Amino acid sequence: MSANSPAFSPFIVGIGGTARQNSTSERAVGAALRAAEKLGATTQLFDGEFVSRLPLYIPDRSIRTDDEREFIAAVRNCHGVIVGTPGYHGSLSGPVKNVLDLLEDTVKDERPYLDGRAFGCVVTAYGWQACGTTLVSLRMIAHALRAWPTPFGAALNASTPLFETNGTCIDEKISQQLRVVAAQVVDFARWHHAGASHSRE
Repeated sequence: MSANSPAFSPFIVGIGGTARQNSTSERAVGAALRAAEKLGATTQLFDGEFVSRLPLYIPDRSIRTDDEREFIAAVRNCHGVIVGTPGYHGSLSGPVKNVLDLLEDTVKDERPYLDGRAFGCVVTAYGWQACGTTLVSLRMIAHALRAWPTPFGAALNASTPLFETNGTCIDEKISQQLRVVAAQVVDFARWHHAGASHSRE
């Protein structure tokens, strides 16, 4: 099924960024979500400021903050996610890992974690080596969460400026990478929805 099909509007959640406002990773996720919207998706972004203010994930804590509950509710209702992280010391950032750890709260759901949902990977780092190792780490986490990492993962070398102050991507090749990630997440969401609908008939 084509990602351009208007028959079903998937809900895509964007996750990522750093505590620094308008970080490269946050802008990259935002650009990917805008591309998804152009394909007919609805989106919600949990940006760098959001993920950075979450408390450290503690499995046995019985009370969750409003932010934690909002995030879990959105993920439970989503049809796919686009996750962006900076590459820190060869892997993803602590705040992004922490917010993904929170998905353990869904372990007893009928669809635990990100079961049956596409997982778009976006990595930014000051060098290609960190881009590669971080992308591998993000894909491994996607598999552990029972998600389907998209065939294409966007790796952005942030050693030079990539975005205008308004969030517009300067480099057309980078913009195309983010559009590919978005299209694959939306496409998979529609394909999975169509298959689920067919099985119920």
